[in-house]
Amino acid sequence: MRNRSVADLMTPTAVAVQRGTPFKEIARLLDEYGITAVPVVDDENRPVGVVSEADLLRRHTAKGGPSSAEAMMSSPVHTARPSWTAVEAARLMERHRVKRLPVVDADGRLIGVLSRSDLLQLFLRRDRSIQEEIREDVVVRILGLSPAAVHIDVDEGRVTLSGTLGRKELGPTLVRLCESVDGVVEVVDHLVVETPDAEAGAEAEA
Repeated sequence: MRNRSVADLMTPTAVAVQRGTPFKEIARLLDEYGITAVPVVDDENRPVGVVSEADLLRRHTAKGGPSSAEAMMSSPVHTARPSWTAVEAARLMERHRVKRLPVVDADGRLIGVLSRSDLLQLFLRRDRSIQEEIREDVVVRILGLSPAAVHIDVDEGRVTLSGTLGRKELGPTLVRLCESVDGVVEVVDHLVVETPDAEAGAEAEA
């Protein structure tokens, strides 16, 4: 089972500006590329801030009028690494209340941008793809169960599990693994556990 990483989801950087880039040039770039923000980098291509549409509007209505990227940018900038999972990136966005993260390499140089809309790609996976991953990777490969042991129904990312398991601990483990599969929105547990202890007790009473 392989969760998609930031490198899989990010948009490779085609646009960035320098500290001295003027207001009108930034506005033109946002319009030309159909984006809502642009990273600001230093002379070594390391992110030092982000200028968004909101920053442009705020500066335009403030006293002093238009200015440079350095004067308008949001800083310090929070960055992600390409090897991070989507969950790690989403948590950082939530913690700092940001809508996008510049992605940097091991030297701190800009290589891409990850936005909230990029993360939403995870939930656009087809139900059939999610079902196959759970059956083949989770049920068979990781837990070592027969593919027929668990019935998996997926509807709009909502996974419903049913069937009979031989060990009590398998249920919570299976649910937890399913929740970590890309594209899963919710897991509904209708699993039944048939323990050896219960069977032995029934035989003893007989």
